[in-house]
Amino acid sequence: MYFRWILQGSVSTAFLLTAVLAAWSDEVPVSDLNPICHGIAREASDPGERGGPDLSFAQCVSSEQALRSELVKEWSSFASADKQNCVAETTMGGLASYTNLYGCLRSARRAREMFNGPNSNYQIERE
Repeated sequence: MYFRWILQGSVSTAFLLTAVLAAWSDEVPVSDLNPICHGIAREASDPGERGGPDLSFAQCVSSEQALRSELVKEWSSFASADKQNCVAETTMGGLASYTNLYGCLRSARRAREMFNGPNSNYQIERE
């Protein structure tokens, strides 16, 4: 019983560390798009669904991969702390998405611009 508890904790820790270590590196993390895109495609096929784009699974994956290409181009321009925080935030729960990661990084960059300029009295994490 004790061994099972340790093994489960080790596996969870390994998954979390993989995401965080990817953010520390200079590479965009590789995300499994299957869960998020299957969920989007399933919801889009519901005739009662209103307001969202009707994306097929293939369209979702294609869109996410295109956004990953954009992230690769801009990755070095994001602050290391923001990459760590955003990767950790957007991989929680197993529904990783490059769309969410890109949005988080852009918001963090904008916050740094706002609070390092005229509002510099407010402190945010610095590198």
